[in-house]
Amino acid sequence: MSKKGERISEEKAKRIAVGATVAGVLLIIFLVIILIVQFVQIGVANAKKDNLDNLIDEYERAVEQGQEDLDYYRSGEGLYYYARQYGFK
Repeated sequence: MSKKGERISEEKAKRIAVGATVAGVLLIIFLVIILIVQFVQIGVANAKKDNLDNLIDEYERAVEQGQEDLDYYRSGEGLYYYARQYGFK
């Protein structure tokens, strides 16, 4: 072990600098990889959200159309058409 107050040799200083540089580069690479993964997950979540929004719109239109059909068949004209369709006079 080195004694207190003793200077670090030039070779040890270079090794420490290289080690710190390698550790810093590895940390930056790791953080960039995490950032890329997060962006991909955000993209997938946005695509799922858009898909679900489209499905909601489609189902809302279907419910609206079904309500219009129900109102039509409850009316006199609709009942007449429905009765004629099944052979009633």
